[in-house]
Amino acid sequence: MPWDARDTMSLRTEFVLFASQDGANIRSLCRRFGISPATGYKWLHRWAEEGAAGLQDRPRIPHHFPNRSSDDITALLRMAHDRHERWGARKIKRWLEDQGHRMPAFSTVHNLMARHGLLPGTSPGIPATGRFEHDAPNRLWQMDFKGHFPFGGGRCHPLTLLDDHSRFS
Repeated sequence: MPWDARDTMSLRTEFVLFASQDGANIRSLCRRFGISPATGYKWLHRWAEEGAAGLQDRPRIPHHFPNRSSDDITALLRMAHDRHERWGARKIKRWLEDQGHRMPAFSTVHNLMARHGLLPGTSPGIPATGRFEHDAPNRLWQMDFKGHFPFGGGRCHPLTLLDDHSRFS
């Protein structure tokens, strides 16, 4: 059975045309099209009010952001970052509070700084350290002593070995 590949607009239009006919059972049409009855009635109301334009996708972004941080705080964070580029969110928050500014929680300051690329080490000029891997197994092994602890009548000195290609330990 081949896939029924159609775009969303044609499916919505087809649903509305079937549902607009006299004696159409909306719930069975919704079941056939794989949508909820609430969605089916929503498309019917939009079709009646706006025509085909009402069946277009609408932006899902909220119209109002009641908990959004103000632009003043972002400007303060930018100013503080320009003065102290190596400081993180915790130090900048404390420094701005010492200057007399009222600041949101540390997590909010951190999220704002991350969103605007103001955290140390996140600038495009500083590459992240990458994980190295050898090109073939048994070419390079990593070893690490994990300390020592009492075991039975003596001491245990655990040693871990790791193949740098396969990560087999």
